[in-house]
Amino acid sequence: MAAERDEQRDTGRAPRAVPAAGSRRSAPEQGLWEKARRRLRECDVGDKFSRLALPKAAVLLPLLLRDGRLHLLLTVRSMQLRRSPGEVCFPGGKSEASDKDEIDTALREAAEEVGLQPEKVEVICRLVPGIDKMNNLVTPVVGFIEDTFQATPNPDEVSEVFVVPLEYFIKPLNYKALSYRAPSGHSTPMHCFIYDDQEQKKSFKIWGLTAHFAVFLALVIFRERPTFEVDYDLDNLILSAENNFISLYASICERKKSNL
Repeated sequence: MAAERDEQRDTGRAPRAVPAAGSRRSAPEQGLWEKARRRLRECDVGDKFSRLALPKAAVLLPLLLRDGRLHLLLTVRSMQLRRSPGEVCFPGGKSEASDKDEIDTALREAAEEVGLQPEKVEVICRLVPGIDKMNNLVTPVVGFIEDTFQATPNPDEVSEVFVVPLEYFIKPLNYKALSYRAPSGHSTPMHCFIYDDQEQKKSFKIWGLTAHFAVFLALVIFRERPTFEVDYDLDNLILSAENNFISLYASICERKKSNL
């Protein structure tokens, strides 16, 4: 019961039982799972940034264990969509009036896009948000799912679903930094990964805010220095990430004022 009370306090919701399949994990896998859970909860921002004056959106970062390694589930946007067709992203979208919070938004969108039902997700935390090119405040919600999950993509929104080893986002085989002009007017590097999926025999380009969230998630869990440059103080990761976000938000607010 103590563990359930801790979960309720951490996520702000009623406790949800971990799927029964979790009991079949080996001791090393269970240890990895518990370490990831503990480190993520240490970085939970809750609703700290939820009241900022920007339109709200959320994405689900679904983590699963496969072959003794953490993997991250991603999707490819349908070519029928008007915005960013064919790009890699996480399940997610804009908040609706019926959503209680960002967790509700992320879970609802994941169910609509890939058939991942909320009761099959163990919500762990909310991480430092980002701001997309439409100036939406995008909150990443991290959840654990079982490797047995079989995605059923909604063809109107999602064309493909695939998984990537989380470690790839700190030790990639194919990486480059793109130049991006931030709302403040300054140029900043943007992560861009090319992942060769051996199962599907194709390559996926992962960049932009999706790559930003994936890199931060990997840094939080592994606490290792990546093989490329990142815009964080790795000795003070969370504070550094929050300061970066606050600076970005302030620059957007200043830009809005100057356009009035």
